[in-house]
Amino acid sequence: MSKSLWILLLVGASSLSAQVTDKQLLEQPNANWLNYNGSYNTERHSELKQITLKNVNSLVSKWVYHVPGGGGLQCVPIVVDGVMYVTQPNEIFALDSRSGRLIWHYQHILSHAPDREGPNRGAAAFENKVYFTTTDSFLIALNASNGNVLWQSKIAESKEGYHSPAAPLVAKGKVMVGVSYGDRGLNGFLAAFDANTGEPLWHFNSIPKPGEPHHDSWAGDSWMHAGGATWLTGSYDPELGLLYWGIGNPSPDFNGDARAGDNLYTDSIVAVDIDTGKLKWYFQFTPHDVMDWDGAELPVLVDAPFDGKMRKLMVQADRNGFYYVLDRETGQFLHGNRFAHQLNWATGLTPEGRPILVPGVEPTLTGARVCPSSIGATNWMSPTYDPQTKMIYFVALEGCGFATKNTEKFRPGGFQYRAGGDVLLRDDTWKVYVRALDLTTGKEVWNQERVGSAALGGGLLSTAGGVIFSGELNGEFVALDPATGKPLWHFNTGQAINAQPMTYMTHGKQYVAIASGSDIFAFTLFEPELVAEK
Repeated sequence: MSKSLWILLLVGASSLSAQVTDKQLLEQPNANWLNYNGSYNTERHSELKQITLKNVNSLVSKWVYHVPGGGGLQCVPIVVDGVMYVTQPNEIFALDSRSGRLIWHYQHILSHAPDREGPNRGAAAFENKVYFTTTDSFLIALNASNGNVLWQSKIAESKEGYHSPAAPLVAKGKVMVGVSYGDRGLNGFLAAFDANTGEPLWHFNSIPKPGEPHHDSWAGDSWMHAGGATWLTGSYDPELGLLYWGIGNPSPDFNGDARAGDNLYTDSIVAVDIDTGKLKWYFQFTPHDVMDWDGAELPVLVDAPFDGKMRKLMVQADRNGFYYVLDRETGQFLHGNRFAHQLNWATGLTPEGRPILVPGVEPTLTGARVCPSSIGATNWMSPTYDPQTKMIYFVALEGCGFATKNTEKFRPGGFQYRAGGDVLLRDDTWKVYVRALDLTTGKEVWNQERVGSAALGGGLLSTAGGVIFSGELNGEFVALDPATGKPLWHFNTGQAINAQPMTYMTHGKQYVAIASGSDIFAFTLFEPELVAEK
């Protein structure tokens, strides 16, 4: 059961009754921002250009919405024709994107109280519906106009510990969702539901069961509690009909002794047929991972020349410290190079893209120094690709860890199943950066330190106005020059940022918004004429 509260405001009936079409979902972000990544290709690049390099220093905070009971928000707001939808665990809020005023609020009543809540990373929209997932693993479709429940479908059994934190992805009349927690030994999967009815359509297992291809990449019965969470939203190529999704780490995290083999499809990108859920191809970044280096970082899809030929590429800066360029039609490895400055576990990649391991650099009973640490050389913070500069931008983490393993046994009921751990070595070398690489060569172009950030922080956004936006853990929201990384503007939100920025246009004005702590901040250009009128 659930409750819905709606309050009509001066937003306009046309906005509240707007329909999101398949055609709109195929477009790059412009006035609207329709899903977590802005577009199917996850470039996170907006065509809006009212805010530019020349005027970005005139940005001001236009409004702030305090999410009741919120804290540590990780959602990316979506905007549909002037209406913004934001989420926190088990709740969704519809706001007037011009003023931040509440239109309606929906709160899901849990079927089973999980042992912890959160995070929730956002919603998706299609036709007259808005979709989001819950901590007790339901997918819920609401009427976008008033927040009334249209249907809800169970994704997984929450009593086993499952949670669905990723924002849904809507494509071709289907809603795709993922699950966590792989670190508890729960096997991950992708699931698709009918966008109109909520009927389950297909199910793809991150961990192959007996009789399925690559089941033999797991020793004995280690596949039964093997991880492979699907905790970040994927990408989609409508021409190929392929869905691309990153798969998390194997379990237990730090001790691979009992799970000999490559442990597919953990630490991989999988390309799945959107109609059937059947695997087309996979590429594994870190075979037999023992450092919790999920392959879940966002896959960016770019059509660009490679070796003199136009190719459909998929690129990813991976948590293991290497940058990869793949052919997204076939999964062929095209190029890879180290981007992490501190990396000691591998000397490079083979022609097939497998890491060349350094013996002995892995967790031990007494501990070993491993670079990067288990936090990774990057993480879930969103990258962005700017077609104007032809560079990929992402958040880079430089630091090592002291990694140990033990002989912990699996325990059902939501317990962490790590069999070891990693202590971050916080010395003078530990730094957080925004880093720019050439798209196809992976060559570093510039590297801008995030001052004061201890770890992680928020992701990135690029715009046709020639600005990169970056949210930092210490609460600074920053604009950067995409050619040089030079800071151009900043605003202190006063709370830690652990979310990704987005941009939209309403009533002829471009806004940039980001979740920070318990609040949603929206920024736009200063209007001096308003001051003159006063």
